[in-house]
Amino acid sequence: MPYHRPIPESQTRPKAPGGVQNLVEAEKLLQIAFLLPSAVLIGWLGGAWLAHIFHQKWIMIAGLLLGCASGLMMVIRQAMDAEKKASKQDAAAAISEKGNSENHHE
Repeated sequence: MPYHRPIPESQTRPKAPGGVQNLVEAEKLLQIAFLLPSAVLIGWLGGAWLAHIFHQKWIMIAGLLLGCASGLMMVIRQAMDAEKKASKQDAAAAISEKGNSENHHE
C-alpha cells in the first residue's frame, strides 16, 4: 500500500515583485538599523539597573556587552535571511526567464 503524505507539499509560485512587496522588504531591512542600537540600549539599561540593585559596577558593563552580542547576533540572522530570500527570488526569476525563452522559441 503506498504511503500518502497527510499534508501535501505546497508548490506556490513566487510572487512577482510589486510596490507593496518592495515596501515590506525595505521595512525588514530597516529593522536591522534599529535593532542593534536598541539591543545595546536595553542591555545597558538592564545592566545599570542591576548594578544599582547589587552595588556592583561590572554588571553594567556585562549588560552592555550582552546587549551588543545579542544585537549583533540578531542583525546577522536577519541579514542572512534577507540574503537567502533574495537568492531564492533570483533563482526563481532565472527559471521563469528560461521557461519563457523556451516557450517563445518553439
